[in-house]
Amino acid sequence: MSEKLFSKEEIEILSNNKYVKNVSEKGITYTDEFKRLFIAENEKGKFPRDIFSECGFDINIIGLKRIRSSGSRWRSA
Repeated sequence: MSEKLFSKEEIEILSNNKYVKNVSEKGITYTDEFKRLFIAENEKGKFPRDIFSECGFDINIIGLKRIRSSGSRWRSA
């Protein structure tokens, strides 16, 4: 789990993304649709950072470490 906590403003920004099911100061729960889309695009050779960015996520808010660990977790599931 990431040590970065989200601010109220960041939580509000993330909550407005259609691929976010829930967000707290400690973590993000993504929709199953996003997880499937992520895996499909990643298998085509797209980088995790690019997939998140194209789906409307601010990379600076989420952080690369969290993106990498999410992608790794979903691929192994």
